[in-house]
Amino acid sequence: MTFNDTTSPLALLRTRRSGKPRDLGAPGPSPEQLDEMIAVAARTPDHGKLFPWRFVVVPDEARVALGEKLAAILRSEKEGCTERDEEAAIQFATQAPALVVVLSAPVVPHKIPVWEQELSAGAACMNLLHAAHAMGFAGGWLTGWAAYSDAVRDLFGGEGQKIAGFVFIGTPERPLEERPRPELSEIAHRWNPGYGPGA
Repeated sequence: MTFNDTTSPLALLRTRRSGKPRDLGAPGPSPEQLDEMIAVAARTPDHGKLFPWRFVVVPDEARVALGEKLAAILRSEKEGCTERDEEAAIQFATQAPALVVVLSAPVVPHKIPVWEQELSAGAACMNLLHAAHAMGFAGGWLTGWAAYSDAVRDLFGGEGQKIAGFVFIGTPERPLEERPRPELSEIAHRWNPGYGPGA
């Protein structure tokens, strides 16, 4: 297998790119395809077999209602909220054909640290993006103010949970832009006994 092989699983991983949700259009995944993506996403490292994540699919017919709820929450939480802010909240909820809200749902108390469980939720988001790419779609993983609002969290989960991300999925309406990638020498190193600060 070489890096020039465009049909291998490795090539699939090397070609995944995020799509801006506002640039993702139809066709989107079917309900059955979304279920398959979520099943793949759940095959993520999970120390303790705790399943510390949840996936909430927001159906197409509920997207406008979600946008209106986001706008109402933003209005109650943001001082000086404008009509334009509210419109942006509605637009956020209704972009791209499909939306999966991924929740970090750590099991507490437990001997497995919460941090490890939260890392697993992040890995689940990444697996969801890989699954979307493998099925011919593109995905965009967003957070923003809504991910840090307890009132928004309560629309999908409960106390002790956090929104790990809003994952939007669809078909790119324009070529996906390649983002700058770091040189391997900048991010990967070989450890030796003299490695590290003060060595």
